[in-house]
Amino acid sequence: MTVIVRFAPSPTGKIHVGNVRAALWNWLFARSRGGKFILRIDDTDQERSTKENEDRIRADLLWLGLNWDETFSQSSRFADYEQVSAALRAKGLLYPCYETAEDLERKRRLQRTRGLPPVYDRAALALSDAQKKAFEAEGRRPHWRFKLSQRPVKWHDLIRGETVVDTASVSDPVLIREDGMYLYTLPSCIDDIDAKITHVIRGEDHVTNAGVQIEIMKAVIDVRGAGKLPEFAHHSLLIGADGLGLSKRLGSLSIEQMREDGLEPAAITSLLAKLGTAEPVAPQPDIMALAQSFDFEKVGRAPARFDEADLLALNAKILHQLPYSALEERLAALGVTEALWEAVKGNVTKLADAADWKAVAYGAIDPVIEDQEFAAQAAALVPDDPLSEQSWGAFVERVKQKTGTKGKALFHPLRLALTGREKGPEMAALFPLIGAARARARLKGERA
Repeated sequence: MTVIVRFAPSPTGKIHVGNVRAALWNWLFARSRGGKFILRIDDTDQERSTKENEDRIRADLLWLGLNWDETFSQSSRFADYEQVSAALRAKGLLYPCYETAEDLERKRRLQRTRGLPPVYDRAALALSDAQKKAFEAEGRRPHWRFKLSQRPVKWHDLIRGETVVDTASVSDPVLIREDGMYLYTLPSCIDDIDAKITHVIRGEDHVTNAGVQIEIMKAVIDVRGAGKLPEFAHHSLLIGADGLGLSKRLGSLSIEQMREDGLEPAAITSLLAKLGTAEPVAPQPDIMALAQSFDFEKVGRAPARFDEADLLALNAKILHQLPYSALEERLAALGVTEALWEAVKGNVTKLADAADWKAVAYGAIDPVIEDQEFAAQAAALVPDDPLSEQSWGAFVERVKQKTGTKGKALFHPLRLALTGREKGPEMAALFPLIGAARARARLKGERA
């Protein structure tokens, strides 16, 4: 069997870490099995879907390294949806309902006061043709519900194990609105069958939906005369470092925002690939290496905690191990040379941080002089160019012998004078970039 999975975002907004985790796991599973990853654009909501959002989604996925083998949009398949829905109507599985939103809310309130679950009572199934015509004469247009079996639906979930949803405990789902617009469920079920999706991998908030969708998929297979149910894997959802959901912060956690903030795509994929699994999170610039180790057997049931501090730390680790050649184009755009990168990369969290050291190495700064006499003595001991990494050790030893200072009292004032900063990269690497002339001037308290 060839594994075929899909990621199906709606182009009504930006994609964020929550749904990108689902995209990544689908991609990793497909690549680990030599399968196919399909990008399906769920744009049946044409009032809210935009080409701009679709383009943004595609750009974000490609930036993360999540390329697709096939892609299509649901808006190109309305004829298929109409064909299936007509067949479902003919079989009595899709039935018209004329209740208004107010009618349905009134029913739900009454059920709650009686201590009953707010499940649709199927009153529309008892309507006569005359009653339906009367409603339509009033100008009412029906919405269409799928008639569930009201029996337990069982499947083996690849993460949750044996799973049961009793469809008697849920309302018959509305598949088509009064205005004729298809809601998510029916097009998704038809597409999964027609595209021969073998595995549906998504968040556990869809578990109940899975019971409903399995019944709809079986009906689609029946009217299509071909097809096979996919397997399901419902993973835990992400929570924040505070233990709360991420829903109120999704704007700041969009992939577009992370890209604009200067995060590395490998940091995001390295973290999201392992969150919720038994494996430790580790920097992995090679996304195919993540695929090779992906296995549902390693996935747990507990909510996965997403902490932006962990993401930043991982981002730093990835940058620390990358050579200049891997980042040359981006660093050159920042004006960062290879020598500067190799000197400062151990002290950056984001790539843009490297540019902050340009002035220290090559420009003019305001030195911080704690002891003018000490600094003046040190200025006279700076060796001539060309300086090397060995020059720093020799210079510090001269200053130590001349002034009698050592330890922090020796190193701290030299760093402040030469860089204007309390902390930073190893001075042995920075010293040659600063050069003898600038070093002497800064030790004399001059802006250089």
